Amino acid sequence: MKIIRNLDEINEPFKRAVVTIGNFDGVHLGHQALFHEVVEKADTIDGTSIAITFEPHPMRVLNGANHPPLITILDQKIELIQRLDIDVLIVVPFTRRFAALTPREFVEDVLIRKIGMVAIVVGKDYTFGRNREGTVGMLKTFAELFDFKLLLADWIGANRDPEGRISSTRIRELVNEGKVDEVHPLLGRYYQIRGTVTTGRNRGGRLLGFPTANIILQDELCPKTGVYAVTVVCEGQQFDGVANIGYSPTFDDHLFTVEVYILDFDRNIYGQRIRVNFIKRIRNELKFSGIAELSEQIKKDVIEARTILSTTVHVQS
Repeated sequence: MKIIRNLDEINEPFKRAVVTIGNFDGVHLGHQALFHEVVEKADTIDGTSIAITFEPHPMRVLNGANHPPLITILDQKIELIQRLDIDVLIVVPFTRRFAALTPREFVEDVLIRKIGMVAIVVGKDYTFGRNREGTVGMLKTFAELFDFKLLLADWIGANRDPEGRISSTRIRELVNEGKVDEVHPLLGRYYQIRGTVTTGRNRGGRLLGFPTANIILQDELCPKTGVYAVTVVCEGQQFDGVANIGYSPTFDDHLFTVEVYILDFDRNIYGQRIRVNFIKRIRNELKFSGIAELSEQIKKDVIEARTILSTTVHVQS
């Protein structure tokens, strides 16, 4: 997959470009269906399959601090899209100037003249252009005017989900509630965070007998506080683990941390980036009477995590 990080890098239109456009936060099964349709259409016309996304997320530019955390940071989003056979990913730097383009300017100047679009695949509620003035109805008009194909993708339903539709909003709600096992059917994978291992408060191994990897997050959506069965990808290998997210109430220092105890692991990984896949929530974060009681509970958490992970298919990079 070719990655283009600025529209100025495009010197000439692509060959019969079939395009889909969106933030694609999460690259969930609904997004994946769009990509598959783009690839299939491009194959039938010997064209180029293209996904267009934005960085940063438009809400971060337009709404300032009032924006949701990301389900997938950019490097993970790129990796996930790369697996779906898209020929070209265009990451458009989202600015207020870009946001000011009218729907017609976006379609005519960017999609047709710059990219060479001959077909576009979008959802039925797709909006675009300045103040989201562009609608699917407007796209139909432009399709006739500029002679390109408009393909409207059906919603992808979520099994046993009362919302009935896979969406980034629904995934955020589930992660916020700690229901990480319910996210898997929507993402097609387990929810993952990535972070750099840093020096913690030197309590896990020294006081509790369970050395932990403390992670500094970037801008990801963080699951609800509590204890989770997880898998950890480190140095190209996957390990089982237990993650604690929260404020360590037993120590009463009110510092938020993400700590991972990697099972059967004894390596120095300070400064390295690791990936943590959340399989299932085990319990709430609790305050214990002291170190001994907390250590005993961690032993129980490890046993439960091993049981969960031994009965779960959880291979993931």
